[in-house]
Amino acid sequence: MTMASWSVKARHYLELGRFSHTLFALPFALMALVLATPGEWPALRTTAWILVCMVGARTAAMAYNRLVDRDVDARNPRTRGRHLPAGAVRVAEVVVLVVVSAAVFVVGAAALNPLALALSPIVLVVLLGYSHLKRFTALCHFGLGLALGLAPLGVWIAVRGVVDASAWIPATLGLAVICWVTGFDILYACQDVEFDRGAGLHSIPARLGVARSLWVARSLHVAMIAALIGLGVLTGSGPVYACGVALTAALLVYEHRLVRADDLSRIDVAFFTVNGCISLLLCAFTIAEQLA
Repeated sequence: MTMASWSVKARHYLELGRFSHTLFALPFALMALVLATPGEWPALRTTAWILVCMVGARTAAMAYNRLVDRDVDARNPRTRGRHLPAGAVRVAEVVVLVVVSAAVFVVGAAALNPLALALSPIVLVVLLGYSHLKRFTALCHFGLGLALGLAPLGVWIAVRGVVDASAWIPATLGLAVICWVTGFDILYACQDVEFDRGAGLHSIPARLGVARSLWVARSLHVAMIAALIGLGVLTGSGPVYACGVALTAALLVYEHRLVRADDLSRIDVAFFTVNGCISLLLCAFTIAEQLA
């Protein structure tokens, strides 16, 4: 295989594992890391292994999702160009990617502390299990929310090695992430209402229709802001963090103005661009608050 072929193959793997989504979720893990070590910089070794775990976990989850959904993706006009349906990668290659990525996650957890290692199989069950939920329940969006929402608590355990009363802090941040991710996943699923109904797949938009689903997503994003306010109270945060929450609320309002029941043409802007800004903004303001 030529160098150019290897380069193309590597790009396919990166896209399949959606490393961009790892960066998408990473700011919330960094928020938990900073909150778990108030008044000091997190240890470099711990930070490095947390990053390893994040990359391993998200890559395993995304690759497994593509593996499980390859038959559905092949029938959906919106997704039939993805790597597996298009034949850009083979099933065996994706299986190897899932196994290796999951192993990297477990090794990273073992390097952190015994509790992180003991909980790593449970985390993998959640990360891989959410891919099957849309075949059984319209609440599948909450499975994705939980998969990402576990990150703050996981980081807290990675840093502290125990679960005690202070775990309310990462749990509250995790709740905010669950509400945020579930809300925008409902928005994204509005694109596939007719396909999901025809294919026998479950989602809130397929069950309730687009208009009512948008209200569900809005309600979840209101709950996210409430959880972020609660996090500020728990951590004794000040005006810098409050500004971050206010800007997040403004971005969520803008996100929902981009998407209407009769116009989903700007869903990618709402999903990728706005939500990417939200995660980075919240992380920046949280770190600035701790430095202040």
